[in-house]
Amino acid sequence: MTTATNAPNPASIPDVGKVEIQGEHASLIFQRRLKHPPEAVWAALTEAAQLEAWYAHSAKLDGRAGGAVELVVGPPKMRWTGRILTWDPPRVLEYEFRTEPREEIPQGEKESVVRYELARSGEGTVLTLTHRKLSKGTALGFAPGTHAFLDRLAAHLDGAALPNWMQRYGEVQAAYPSWSRRS
Repeated sequence: MTTATNAPNPASIPDVGKVEIQGEHASLIFQRRLKHPPEAVWAALTEAAQLEAWYAHSAKLDGRAGGAVELVVGPPKMRWTGRILTWDPPRVLEYEFRTEPREEIPQGEKESVVRYELARSGEGTVLTLTHRKLSKGTALGFAPGTHAFLDRLAAHLDGAALPNWMQRYGEVQAAYPSWSRRS
C-alpha cells in the first residue's frame, strides 16, 4: 500500500485528510474534532433535513442496518444510492456509496463504502470519516470535495454561515494529490 501524502500541505489549511492507494483502489481518511456531542453530529449525518442543509440537495435514509440510502450531492447533483451496513447510534454509520457512470466519474462507483465513526471527546466529538474501495481517480477528485463538505458540516453544527462548496474546494485542492501532481 502506498500513501499519497498531502503535497503541498499549506499550514493555512487545517484538517487535511489522507488519500491511501491500495493497488487499483483508494481510501479517503479524514478526522475532525467537533465541539458538539456525538448525538448532535449523528443527527446532522442521519436526519434528512439536516443533510439537506449542509450536504445534499435531497436525502433519504431508512435508519437501520439494511435500510436504503439515497442522496443527490454537490454542484453536479450526483445521485448515489446504497444500503446501510452499520447503524449504531450515535457511534457508527456505514453505508454503500454507488453511482452510475457520468462525466465526473466515467467508470461509476459500485463498491465504495463510507464509514463515520463518532467518539466522545470531552464535550465534543472526534469524527473519523473513511471512504474506501474508491477508484484512484475518484478518490483523488473526491478528497478536496470531502474536505469542503466536512467544513460545511462543522459550520452547520456551529450555526455559522456555510462555506461555498466550490470556493472551498478550490481553496483546499492544492493540499491533496492529483493525477498530475503525485507525491
